[in-house]
Amino acid sequence: MFRKIDDYRWELPKTGQMRVPGLVYTSEKMLSKIERERVAEQVANVATLPGIVGYSLAMPDAHWGYGYPVGGVSAMEVGDGVISPGGIGYDISCGVRLLRSNLMAEDVRPHIPKLMDTLFHAVPSGVGSEGHISLNKQEMQQVFKKGARWAVEKGYGDREDLETIEDGGFLEGADPTLPSPRSVERGKNQLGTLGSGNHFLEIQEVDEIYDQKVAAVFGLFKGQMVVLIHTGSRGCGYQICDDFLSVMQKASQKYGISLPDRQLCCAPLSSQEGKDYFAAMCAGANFARANRQVITHYTREAFMKALGKNPRELGLGVVYDVCHNVGKMEEHEFPGGEALSSFRKGKIVKVCVHRKGATRAFPAGHPEVPAPYRSVGQPVLVPGSMGTYSYVLVGTNRAMKETFGTCAHGAGRMMSRTQASKQIEGHQLKDQLKTQGIEVRTGSYKGLAEEAPFAYKDVSEVVEVCHQAGISRKVARMKPMGVVKG
Repeated sequence: MFRKIDDYRWELPKTGQMRVPGLVYTSEKMLSKIERERVAEQVANVATLPGIVGYSLAMPDAHWGYGYPVGGVSAMEVGDGVISPGGIGYDISCGVRLLRSNLMAEDVRPHIPKLMDTLFHAVPSGVGSEGHISLNKQEMQQVFKKGARWAVEKGYGDREDLETIEDGGFLEGADPTLPSPRSVERGKNQLGTLGSGNHFLEIQEVDEIYDQKVAAVFGLFKGQMVVLIHTGSRGCGYQICDDFLSVMQKASQKYGISLPDRQLCCAPLSSQEGKDYFAAMCAGANFARANRQVITHYTREAFMKALGKNPRELGLGVVYDVCHNVGKMEEHEFPGGEALSSFRKGKIVKVCVHRKGATRAFPAGHPEVPAPYRSVGQPVLVPGSMGTYSYVLVGTNRAMKETFGTCAHGAGRMMSRTQASKQIEGHQLKDQLKTQGIEVRTGSYKGLAEEAPFAYKDVSEVVEVCHQAGISRKVARMKPMGVVKG
């Protein structure tokens, strides 16, 4: 089924209705997991969509998803391509934010239990969790329009926070009137909350530096305490996706788009349905960015309260914030390279890049990399599963040539939540993690069990594939000290 290109690239040849080949980034060791997850089937299905260019891609953490695999990437030419909610995901703009600090992990460790208690109360988590902010319709529309900028304007953080995050904290293409009343209702009390599933707020120690120069530019050093936040657009984004799936089902029929899987329902980017979904998706993405910004504010307050330190002593600054469920209008050169010689080289194409469970990895010099990092490249944040390492990588020119500037977003599931919860009780897992020096706070032991580390692939293997394939480079590794689990 797969044709080996090299040790980290496997091609799915174009057959049947496929318009382009498939390309999966993985190692031989991990290939069997990719095959068990039927990733090839979904990669091939995506390759049939109108307007797709280059390859239908899958990252090393790929697994079965709604329509697209989680870890799936595609670029649709704006002229005749389509946009599909299945290629973006239900949790629109779910992503990761990393905060650096002036603190050494060894100095913080004795205070971890108190700190985790304070964070657990400051940042609500769990299914249907509601925060400390309640918004009306007009305020929600401002969030949809301004994203993290709205949060900063309201006092949740500083202007400096916006300088080193993706898109400056908001997407310009949002139409704040398009999310449905139900989306507004679900989101109006959820800013500043983690939600459930694989979302978390984690206190970590930088325990390995692979690239001293780049790490220094990012403000990272060995032994440092950092904070990693993983969450998205909550019920608001889910509802936006759900609302537009029914729109897209009708649009697929209206425009005569043949689908191998109805979960790939889509509309031409040039159609009203396509434009409306994109604008609503941008609004949901802005809600997610505001959410992570408010959580950052509450995290800083919790640290000040628990440790008795002022903001300058803490130095909790934003390294980066990057999402991994989004569609972006970008200009890319058709992928080339010796192993990828089937493409027309040198042609610049405007595309809508669908990244579902995949994250941007832009290189040094790219204008969309924040100015402080432009000399080295964009920070790429790859969280591990609970209790395992997380990584900071940096984007590369090879990623721009091969993957539309994209790499993996995490460990990737290989066991369902039901399977995981049958193998361990939540309180047992909490005790196990405590013996490893990791304090856990959760509102649901069932949810904790569902997110057991053994339910995921080895994030270190995923990162190694990205590094060896050259679609990102390793910069730093972090290990957890305390976790607030969604």
